[in-house]
Amino acid sequence: MPINGIHHITAVTADLAVNVRFYTHTLGQRLVARTVIQEEPETYHLFYGDRLGTPGTEMTFFHWPHVKPHRAGARNVNRTTYAAPDEAAVTWWEARLAENSIDTIREANGALAFTAPDGMPLGIVASDARVHYEHWHDGPIPEAYALRGIHSNTMGVRNLTETVDFLGEMFGYAVRAQQANEVQMLLPGGGDTGRLLTVPQMDNMGFRGVGSVHHIALRIGGGDHIEDWRERLLSAGLDVTEVIRRHYFESIYARIPGGVLFELATDGRGFAADVDTGTLGESLTLPPFLEDKRSEIEAKLPPFPEDALYRG
Repeated sequence: MPINGIHHITAVTADLAVNVRFYTHTLGQRLVARTVIQEEPETYHLFYGDRLGTPGTEMTFFHWPHVKPHRAGARNVNRTTYAAPDEAAVTWWEARLAENSIDTIREANGALAFTAPDGMPLGIVASDARVHYEHWHDGPIPEAYALRGIHSNTMGVRNLTETVDFLGEMFGYAVRAQQANEVQMLLPGGGDTGRLLTVPQMDNMGFRGVGSVHHIALRIGGGDHIEDWRERLLSAGLDVTEVIRRHYFESIYARIPGGVLFELATDGRGFAADVDTGTLGESLTLPPFLEDKRSEIEAKLPPFPEDALYRG
């Protein structure tokens, strides 16, 4: 039952217009699904990614306007980094972000570190980018420089040994590099994209809020093994959700030792299963069991900032 890298990252935003404009205009991500949290249908759930929202390229957001800003620390994912195709692309992004009034810092590994307008810590690093990627040709970013998907995450914990041992034994992460208070881990498979996780030990406790990651979703491919994964996590003493039949995929959730929430998600049917590829993200999509409540749901949702979407 291999883990095939990152499926998606889900984070929290408070401002729809700022979020949509930054991810579609500045980063050139396509809004592939405009939907709601199934368990909280008065709340938007936005999915950004490549042209089709391929697993491994997706960054998703819950719109929670009344949540406090996040605080970096233990029990939190403190940075999410995108993969760029090469060093020339990273340099191009450095200039583009500066043009958009986004301050960047070059880190020792050559990565750009910066903060999105809604407070989310992000990065861009050159990578071999071995992930299936569909370029959004109608977007604002030339293909030579376009972000290829999620490269890695940095996750703070209080007990480094406990978390590292669990990630290795349960998900198959292997230690790639180790310092006194930080371990870099890599899932087996080809390339670094979506497989790298840096785990520093941190004394201060983080706070999940606006601008922070809500959960890391790992990709388990088909749905044949999701019940087996649930039993495996339960046998390790974790509190695991039932299998959740999402409109686009199936998944389970569990909070691992160290306090970070993980999701295991199948590839599922994809965003274009019942929506024309050319109109992805253009209107509100709902799972079938919520369709009869569409009018009620739309009345409770805030107006969507249509003028913030990139339309060429």
